Amino acid sequence: MINHKHYTYRVTWSAEDNEYLAQCVEFPSLSFLSSKREEALQGITDLVAEVIKDMELNNEQIPVPFAERKYTGKFQLRIPPALHRELSIQAAEEHVSLNRYISAKL
Repeated sequence: MINHKHYTYRVTWSAEDNEYLAQCVEFPSLSFLSSKREEALQGITDLVAEVIKDMELNNEQIPVPFAERKYTGKFQLRIPPALHRELSIQAAEEHVSLNRYISAKL
């Protein structure tokens, strides 16, 4: 059972709508507008809870909240060979490993 409160929510001001826009990162197609920031957050939270219930009833796969996902700290990145070479040179000049150099750049 997924807790709808564990999802990643964002509330920003929408100049276009002249209201607060609330969104859930794990459900990018959902949003909620309100003139009050707190109401926008509550609105999107409630909407996500409703969507999850509907998805459960239809046996659909529900996204796992980012807060509950497991991360290894590793990911692969493909870059052009010339950039790989340049980054390796820069790391060597800094006297650090390529991994440490790129981590610092990120």
